[in-house]
Amino acid sequence: MAYVDGYVLPVPKKNLKAYFRMAKKAGRIWRDHGALEYRECVGDDLDIKMCVPFPRQIKVKRGETVLFSWIVYKSRAHRDKVNAKVMADPRIAKMCNAKKMPFDCKRMVYGGFKVEVEA
Repeated sequence: MAYVDGYVLPVPKKNLKAYFRMAKKAGRIWRDHGALEYRECVGDDLDIKMCVPFPRQIKVKRGETVLFSWIVYKSRAHRDKVNAKVMADPRIAKMCNAKKMPFDCKRMVYGGFKVEVEA
């Protein structure tokens, strides 16, 4: 079964264009190194009443929205190989200046997940 890296992060709405420019470059890099999919999704229907909505859980500030994103790999071993190549890629190094990020890296939540159900 596939393996997925997933993350959720708050992004200031005023920085969305810059974030998506960065994400498009990052997506190309991950795909160049073998990732099967790379998705970046911006919150659209976040005023949910039945559960804990993402904005409340990650404590978005005024003027922010939520991004829900994932990268798909063949397996965890494949993910580890792809990510090692990505982290060694000079294109990523150029993008990883914390002072120039269009979001607060410390507020991003992330994890790796084994796919158990594919429908």
